[in-house]
Amino acid sequence: MSEVILHHYPQSPVSEKVRVALGIKGLDWQSVQIPRYPPKPDLMPLTGGYRRTPVMQIGANVYCDSQCIIGELERRFPEPSLFPGGSAGLAWGVSRWTDGPLFTAVVAAIFGEQGHDLPEEFASDRGRLYFGRDYNIDVLIRGLPDALAQVRAQLSWIDQRLADGRRFLLGPQPGLPDALCYYLVWFFRGRVGAAPALLDELPRLEAWEQRVASLGHGRPVDLAADQALDIARDSQPEVSESIDAADPLRRTLGETVGVVPDGDGGDPTVRGRLARLTRDTVVITRHDERVGDVAVHFPRVGYRVV
Repeated sequence: MSEVILHHYPQSPVSEKVRVALGIKGLDWQSVQIPRYPPKPDLMPLTGGYRRTPVMQIGANVYCDSQCIIGELERRFPEPSLFPGGSAGLAWGVSRWTDGPLFTAVVAAIFGEQGHDLPEEFASDRGRLYFGRDYNIDVLIRGLPDALAQVRAQLSWIDQRLADGRRFLLGPQPGLPDALCYYLVWFFRGRVGAAPALLDELPRLEAWEQRVASLGHGRPVDLAADQALDIARDSQPEVSESIDAADPLRRTLGETVGVVPDGDGGDPTVRGRLARLTRDTVVITRHDERVGDVAVHFPRVGYRVV
């Protein structure tokens, strides 16, 4: 099974990052829409508890976190590359900014503006996920001006990058940095009332925003969740088993481990048999009654193996 299946929902900002990457590559893919927050009964059999969005499935291989998803897309479908000009290391470094301080500032602006108007269940779930168990919505509301100032300053860096007339952030061809930055501009513009006026200050960014939007999302077709589960059940995981002998954790092939995101978001630990551990990824295999044997892939950066 080589078909790309993306488990996502339309409003998900991180899913938009992956959808843009699929558009840059012009790929065919199958779209499974999942709930915005738990429970996610048609996703948990695949992930073993991982609840963040999106998740990519290829047969019985399940890829968690956009970092892992994008890396696998590049490995399987190398052309056109998301790293034109050999920019892979640089692009991943950029992701630590966009998925860290810039993402936090954008989400803080959204929570600060919408405040108590957010649906209670959604606010409770996402507030804990983004700001920790002890987050305070009133603090975010009071902090809205500072959040907007942080977003304004950081988005101006994108505008500065485009000052020489380049079409995309790396040059004439789109690449991963465009997806990394675009998804947050898309998220900010669509959810913060002050966003259009703030973005109007950055004309080069706005022109670039339109160019990235025009790349589209590839060629998705809808797929029912139960069909995706059937595909996993009828497939076998594809894993080249190995352990990096220099890895500081000194784990052993085949031992039972858990994988959990960093931070205080209350994420469950996904447990399974350690099948692969490299500098960049960790893969565990697990069994579920609904889907049989699956391999669940995570990035190392941002995740702990316990």
